[in-house]
Amino acid sequence: MFGRLHHIAYRCKDAQRTVDFYTNVIGLKYVAGLMPPENNKPTWPLNEPGQPARKVVGEEADSIHIFFELGDGSYLAFFDVPGGGDDSADPTPWWVKHIAFEVADMKALLDGKARLEAHGVQVLGPKDHGLCQSIYFMDPDGHRLEMAVRTETKETWPKLEKDATKELMRWNELKRRKYGPLPKAVDDIPAMPADSTIVNA
Repeated sequence: MFGRLHHIAYRCKDAQRTVDFYTNVIGLKYVAGLMPPENNKPTWPLNEPGQPARKVVGEEADSIHIFFELGDGSYLAFFDVPGGGDDSADPTPWWVKHIAFEVADMKALLDGKARLEAHGVQVLGPKDHGLCQSIYFMDPDGHRLEMAVRTETKETWPKLEKDATKELMRWNELKRRKYGPLPKAVDDIPAMPADSTIVNA
């Protein structure tokens, strides 16, 4: 169903600071800044079988959606939403959420590490994961980034794929044993939060 990545979008606190970091420090090309009208209430069409045309209406929020082009033609994007609430209470462990970018070889990885450190960015790694070696660092908004160079052999992914179902079963058993019953399957997955405002289109 998915062809390839189009873009990944995160939030930033200041679009200019983010553009400066990703162009000057990382070396990406800044290619778009999409800004809706001031005091905009974003809307998305909600077209469901057997229902009249409706739309989901978001809270009023000024924003800019900025895009950086990656080497394969996909994009890294951010929203600067000054009045859009605070998501700092996320209890997720610091090492979980990250975006990993592939580089050509170990030289590129080490050159990237040196460039980041020359700009005062703290870098973790390289760390050997068996299928890749990676370095890790943060952008100015605390988004964890990874640069990874592939180190797999031709046997790596076929073996991982062969073991994938067994490993998931092992994980489900550990999770049940240590943390209780697994969540029930969800029959209907909404495309917006339960408290969203829905109006006729």
